Amino acid sequence: CNYLQLCPLDLLEWLHSATFEIPRGLVVDTALEYILYLCPKFIESFCQLQVEDDDKIGLYSYKVQSTITSRLANTMIQAKMVNNAKRSQHIVFDVQVPKGAFIDNFTMDVNGITFTSSIREKSEARRMYSQAKAKGKAAGIVRSNALDMENFKTEVNVPPGTRIQFELHYQEMIRRKLSSYEHVISMKPGRLAKHMEVDVRIIEPQGLRYVHVPNSLGDHFNGITTISKGEKKAHVSFKPTMAQQRKCPTCSSTAVDGNFVVQYDVNRENTGGELEIFNGYFIHFFAPENLDPLPKNILFVIDVSGSMWGLKMKQTIEAMKAILSELRAADQFSLIDFNHNVRCWRDNLVSATPVQVEDAKKYIQTIHPNGGTNINEALLRATFILNEAQNLGMLDPNSVSMIVLVSDGDPTVGELKLTTIQKNVKQSIKDEFSLFCLGIGFDVDYDFLQRIATDNRGMAQRIFGNQETSAQMKKFYNQVSTPLLKKIQFNYPQESVSDVTQSSFHNYFGGSEIVVAGKVDTENLQHLESIVTATAANAELVMETLRDVEELDGFMKKDKYADPEFTKKLWAYLTVNQMLAERNTAPTAALKRNITKSILQMSLDHHIVTPFTAMLIENSEKDEIMLADQPKDPRRGCCSGQCLSIPAWANVTAVPVSFMTGIGLLITPLSFLCVSVDNDPHFIIYLPKSQRNICFNINSEPGDILNLVSDRGTGVVVNGQLIGAKKAENKKLDTYFGKIGFYFKNKGLKVEINTEKITLKDGSYSIALTWSDTGHIIRKQLLISVKKESNVTITVGEEMSFMVLLHRVWKNHPVNVDFLGIYIPPENQLSPEAHGLIGQFASEPEVYIHHQRPGQIPEKPQATMEVKGNKLTVTRGLQKDYRTDRVYGTNVQCWFVHNSGKGFIDGHYKDYLVPHLYSFLKKP
Repeated sequence: CNYLQLCPLDLLEWLHSATFEIPRGLVVDTALEYILYLCPKFIESFCQLQVEDDDKIGLYSYKVQSTITSRLANTMIQAKMVNNAKRSQHIVFDVQVPKGAFIDNFTMDVNGITFTSSIREKSEARRMYSQAKAKGKAAGIVRSNALDMENFKTEVNVPPGTRIQFELHYQEMIRRKLSSYEHVISMKPGRLAKHMEVDVRIIEPQGLRYVHVPNSLGDHFNGITTISKGEKKAHVSFKPTMAQQRKCPTCSSTAVDGNFVVQYDVNRENTGGELEIFNGYFIHFFAPENLDPLPKNILFVIDVSGSMWGLKMKQTIEAMKAILSELRAADQFSLIDFNHNVRCWRDNLVSATPVQVEDAKKYIQTIHPNGGTNINEALLRATFILNEAQNLGMLDPNSVSMIVLVSDGDPTVGELKLTTIQKNVKQSIKDEFSLFCLGIGFDVDYDFLQRIATDNRGMAQRIFGNQETSAQMKKFYNQVSTPLLKKIQFNYPQESVSDVTQSSFHNYFGGSEIVVAGKVDTENLQHLESIVTATAANAELVMETLRDVEELDGFMKKDKYADPEFTKKLWAYLTVNQMLAERNTAPTAALKRNITKSILQMSLDHHIVTPFTAMLIENSEKDEIMLADQPKDPRRGCCSGQCLSIPAWANVTAVPVSFMTGIGLLITPLSFLCVSVDNDPHFIIYLPKSQRNICFNINSEPGDILNLVSDRGTGVVVNGQLIGAKKAENKKLDTYFGKIGFYFKNKGLKVEINTEKITLKDGSYSIALTWSDTGHIIRKQLLISVKKESNVTITVGEEMSFMVLLHRVWKNHPVNVDFLGIYIPPENQLSPEAHGLIGQFASEPEVYIHHQRPGQIPEKPQATMEVKGNKLTVTRGLQKDYRTDRVYGTNVQCWFVHNSGKGFIDGHYKDYLVPHLYSFLKKP
């Protein structure tokens, strides 16, 4: 019976004490059969009362309102929730904000207690937060994660019956790409909402060419979105009922999980662009069309080091073959592939004839990744080829020259210092060419790619190392594949304008848009004139535009939805982003400090969160305080199932925690999504279905070998041998993993990792790397990647990956010793036969946690956990994840099982002791 599987104990106790009258003429064997026959809805309702607290959180309103005024999008996300449980529980507000958007306001109302926000200089905000924390008045911290989208997550512990409202505001300028503006709204409410609404209004004085809403949320929502389009305004509405939100008619989960996307474009009548003037600012939108493409000279520089092995290389080859097919007859090109060496398909540029293109495709197909990464030498070779072609007069004077770098990692061979590489490339390019960088995955230093691209008239983009890599690469290339103009210069009357943003541009690519903004003296000026000069395929162009400074006044004042400050906000958005880019490439520390001061002042003046400001969130009495800031994108090295880019399970950032009486608040970015064993040794088991971390320690003896994974179905074994600390403390000798062994029976391969070296054995063949190396070993489709003094990644085809962390301690420490930690993603494709201390959880057990109550320590509440037929007392606490911080670790919330995991693991921990480092676990 499904009901009994859902909540067996409580229901059986209820049935045991219940009495029923069986109607005359109805034949039943048991009272339960009658109850299920007569009133299944009642039983279902009873069981729902007993399920986890999360299901008792009511989302009675989820609303998104977005107004786009001349490409400036102001977005508000509001969630209204209620705790319907009979006990206190956490309510989470978790939204994603587009990368590059500026958060400008956040409010929270908890049963009438209102929290509001203010923007402060970052160090001042952190100081105020620290002071409040010292007094016990700090409720939490916000961290955002700089990927395609940034997380803003708030978790509030509230008593029964509490109603709470969250409201987040952010602004962004929508960039034109591939002939379309695309406004992306993340829709991940996590549960059914009684009222759900997305309301997008578009106001474009230029006039709307089209408005389109692709089916990005899936076919489930066909026909629900409505679009009302006028000449200059449009309204998009998405209001699914609760029934329409359900994944299926009887499902309790929501199908709303993805991005709601609105695409549109505007009319363009003036080749010189569109000038919009309002409230003392001007915005110049420039996107000419119907121009012949300029010929291009393009060098593709492709990383083929060992870390590109697997899916990343396969996807890169697929993308490059498609890109080569799109080259025009007037284009010239060549290919460079590099690892620790640099190879050229051709030592010079060749015309993109069908024969040359086919030959290049064949060359790409033969690439086999291996070795290190020599970025410096590869880029210098590319610039040499372009410089030589220019010096020899081989380049069309009207052509555009560019280098496209594709890489997934840091330099490991040749010049390793990133600032030196940046300087070398800058000197070699001499502002003659553009450099575009594609960073695949998360091992690559994306900040460096951004700096080096911006420094050389280009741009960078992160490409995620997955099945979509090829499509992402092709989409990026399409953005730069059609240069229409070069040497574009915007000119305005100097006596009438000031504080103009960047007005000189190297290239203009078809389907994009150049935007310039500035302040204008509308009091003493009737018309504003602009003159744009540029080089086209067959001519030097001079384009003039003249606009009345009051032309927009009437239109803007009549529309109640239009943002009256859109020109001011767009100017600030462009100015701050421009200064951030300038700061990245500032040649001196003094100049960098001056730019930082300017960014800070702009951020405070315009009330936006930038890398130099933070948002303080306080209640009216100012006795509870939170901090929201925007740290730099962290570097995170790890592994994935197919390649060496970091996978979803390894994306972990700091998780600060605060337990409070009354209203407690925790604001975090991402949850812990991995199974790990680290330290002395701590096990953290992540259960994906219930989204919980369960922890336990194993207290065994030095020299013991513990089986972690034993899977006869896939032929995989993972064992760890314990070592002891140098001496006992408090009558207890701590133990750690000093050696970890991997046995891949079907391949005949063994890998031994200790604190000195990493060894691969294949019969009598053996090869080793030390921890002082950075390198890769590939044998029989198994990839071992070593990151110097940091971690080892083992990748097995597309099925499995493992990461081992090295912990170094001071060699003269009186107690501590070097040791290892292991991290295993839950996505690993183990068979149903898998067992071991970790392997047994490949088949996730049903876990029911209830009756939460205060523990002996206030910060560590207790609860009852029912699992595998056992009732256990568990304690809420913290364990350490060392993937992002190998010294101090990152706190991870989990329920701790005492007595070496007894009751949670099958049997006793001693059942998992094995005789050798590569032994399978004996079958019970």
